[in-house]
Amino acid sequence: MQAPWQTKWPERISYGMSDAADNLVFQMMTTYLLFFYTDVYGLSASSAAILFIVARLADVVESLIIGIMIDHTHSRWGKSRPFFLWYALPYVVFAILTFVTPPFGATGKLVWAYVTYLGLGFFYTAVNLPITSILPTLSQNDRELTLLGVIRQFGGSAVQIIVAIFTLPLVAYFGHGNQQRGFLLTIAVFGGISLILIWNTFFQVRERFTNPEHAHQSWRAVGAMLRQNQPWLVISGVILLYWLTTAIKNQTTIYYFKYLQHSEKLVPIANSFTFAALIGVVLIIRAANHWGKKRTMLGGIVLALGGQAVLSIGATVDQLGLIFAGTLVNAIGNGLIIGLVSIMIADTIRYGATLGIQAEGILASTDDFGVNVGLGLGGLVTAGLFHLSGYVANRPQNLATQHMIILNYAWLPLILYLVMLIVLLFYDERRIQAALTPTNH
Repeated sequence: MQAPWQTKWPERISYGMSDAADNLVFQMMTTYLLFFYTDVYGLSASSAAILFIVARLADVVESLIIGIMIDHTHSRWGKSRPFFLWYALPYVVFAILTFVTPPFGATGKLVWAYVTYLGLGFFYTAVNLPITSILPTLSQNDRELTLLGVIRQFGGSAVQIIVAIFTLPLVAYFGHGNQQRGFLLTIAVFGGISLILIWNTFFQVRERFTNPEHAHQSWRAVGAMLRQNQPWLVISGVILLYWLTTAIKNQTTIYYFKYLQHSEKLVPIANSFTFAALIGVVLIIRAANHWGKKRTMLGGIVLALGGQAVLSIGATVDQLGLIFAGTLVNAIGNGLIIGLVSIMIADTIRYGATLGIQAEGILASTDDFGVNVGLGLGGLVTAGLFHLSGYVANRPQNLATQHMIILNYAWLPLILYLVMLIVLLFYDERRIQAALTPTNH
């Protein structure tokens, strides 16, 4: 027998809007920051590649730090919830500063980029990781947790798509031909909305289920639990591969249409097909109840893989129709994958509690760890390959660079989806179900 439902719709929607708030900045960072640095800000591709890998290495450490901070937080608001209040403002401030182009020389601008981007990475983790860590404390009803995870991902995915489609038109509108001004004003608008939504989450959500006897355990005890938590290890690998795939593909999209299709205006059109991700997210509740979460995510990967295959063929033979069709199918699959991530992480947190350890901060940090490492490696791969092929910003690209753009946009993501599929096969969903079933009776 399932536990009764504990949340109401205002709390559910506010929880979902937390991810929407983060993605107003995050999606702009993942999709357009490399382009901003190389074609607007003035960094070389090699400098951007080094910056991205340094930032992501720092973020790996930061994810663990924030996770530990959550697990050792004692406040009247709980363990995860106060992070929305404390870190929302610095997150937005650093997001805006990242898109400032200071009147410095080459060295000064590089230093500014490091300081602002590293700061943004830290505060992004501080407001994003609690979204995952707080989920299993909101309810003990498995179906309710699935609903909350779907609402979260629907909000996050919708905003990702909105940002992907409307960023460049807003840059053009605000900048009037000046992309530096356009990017800065666009991120200021996104940041202001983000701040309001994150603070709203703090005021609306409640942590209800934290076991003091299982919380605040020693490092040794937590480490032992992590080694036993096989589902957590597997889903961590899937998350890393997903964000590596996403980073490589998303960062290359604007380069593909600018330099191979010779039209940046096609970028919003191509990105509009990613609205189909919302179809995948909505399908999760029915599919997961019928087939289980693992099989539903496997289906999502197969769909994403098939769509990426169609896109790859279209990019290779220069057929926009195939590219758009592949993007649409790929997006539905991606919606199923990413919509299940936080739900399955919540399951591993609850499974960890059955082992005697409630360490939602550390276990949830795998989500941000995967995001940060995936984005870092993705940025390194993309910018590094561009540098090796002789990429020069705002110039017609040589044949080697054109091939690298197609490789990053089409074929590398295809290979990574296949690897993701193989890794997920090892996810032991039955172990979690067996451990949690007695608590539901």
